[in-house]
Amino acid sequence: MGKRKYTRSFEIALSAISCAVAVIFLLLGFWSDVLLATGYLFGITALMIPLSKQFYLGGFLAYAGTVILAIVMGAAARFWDLVPFIMFFGLHPLINALQLRFNINKWLALAVKAVWFDFTLWVAYILIFGGILGGLNADNAFYEFVNKYIYWIIFAGGTLIFLPYDYLIFKLQMIVGKLIYRIRK
Repeated sequence: MGKRKYTRSFEIALSAISCAVAVIFLLLGFWSDVLLATGYLFGITALMIPLSKQFYLGGFLAYAGTVILAIVMGAAARFWDLVPFIMFFGLHPLINALQLRFNINKWLALAVKAVWFDFTLWVAYILIFGGILGGLNADNAFYEFVNKYIYWIIFAGGTLIFLPYDYLIFKLQMIVGKLIYRIRK
């Protein structure tokens, strides 16, 4: 966008607004079981606001504040639902912005982010489904199959899901950047 010099107070205000909106959407997602993914998506979009003005420190602090406030305001009861956001989804827009800022090879970055995404899925599987699939339904053939091939399912399926996700998040970041640029010229 523009190379205009902004004041520190503008960066702080924009980051605080981003954090507040992200917390609201994350908590709405947690309080309604069916809206968790929607809360993640709108939370991620809100965290893109300071990044649209190249406020990388403000973007990271908005992410950290979002995580802390979401935990304090009720997400601690179902912490396992927040782990994927903490590990990947909340940081992904910041990593994308830094990738563009430092002109990192897109294929190398895509490979690293895909492994990072797959690792997040594996941790989420352990936290969310580890006890359920491992203990309660261990004698069911479907759960035995899933538990036997979970690494292949996560690696192949996760990578296939991540490729369009990363592309769409890049596009969303560009849209948010254009909207924020129009708000304050």
